[in-house]
Amino acid sequence: MRRLFPVTDETAAPASDGVPGTETTNRPGTDTTDREWGLDELAEAYAYPPGQAGQAGPAGAAGPAGPQPWLRANMVATLDGAAQHDGRSQSISGAADMRIFGTLRGLADVVVVGAETVRQEGYRPARAREDFAARREAAGQGPAPAIAVVSASLDLDFSLPLFTSPLLPTLVLTGAAAAPDRIAAAEKAGARVVIAGDGMGVDPARAVRALVDLGMRRLLTEGGPRLLGQLVAAGVLDELCLTVSPMLTVGDAQRIAGGPPVAVPRKFELTSLLEEAGFLFSRYRRN
Repeated sequence: MRRLFPVTDETAAPASDGVPGTETTNRPGTDTTDREWGLDELAEAYAYPPGQAGQAGPAGAAGPAGPQPWLRANMVATLDGAAQHDGRSQSISGAADMRIFGTLRGLADVVVVGAETVRQEGYRPARAREDFAARREAAGQGPAPAIAVVSASLDLDFSLPLFTSPLLPTLVLTGAAAAPDRIAAAEKAGARVVIAGDGMGVDPARAVRALVDLGMRRLLTEGGPRLLGQLVAAGVLDELCLTVSPMLTVGDAQRIAGGPPVAVPRKFELTSLLEEAGFLFSRYRRN
């Protein structure tokens, strides 16, 4: 893995033969070395911003109400914009992408995901990883992030391990008009139902506030496209971690965000760009 942006003295340095842009495999420890990054390097590269989500920062950076929540999305897309192939994202992913996927989960308090993605991707409970144990304990976090499923209809199989045997109770975010029998089924399975909307659906801003009220400020969403589109439209997305996969799928697969267009495009700025095996790993922050 190599860091391409931001440019530093190390990333801008030429290779030992003096030819700019040549891989510097004989200079271990520099960002330009094409090698597998360790956990600490990835965790540092994807750390939540100072002053946000309970991270240490300059005095006053967190605002008068204390540390503010930070919602980041992690998505993958092909060169031609497909967020899935045959309904799933795994086939357009790769080894480095999965390491970053695990790192982002290891840093998060909660993973927010849409019901359709839970069904299509076969979601299971987040697992505790020994490599992250000390880091999470120091941050005051539990052994693994909770999973929060966003669903209006609660058309979910509550007999799955995601609901019956997670390390932390799975949250189900829904609206006040959700069917009482489905709420009862979720709670019977062990899930915690959180009302985050006045009607059938979930209000994204209210969902964020509800998670904060539960002590969860480091927020990660893995989509799917419909949920991400709703978060973007509501103006609550702070960061997008986008993997560009060096593949072409053609077809009519969904983009990473779906739904009605926003009136004014949301502008984000590039803060980091890494590369490995042709995959590009970008981080964009809301302006």
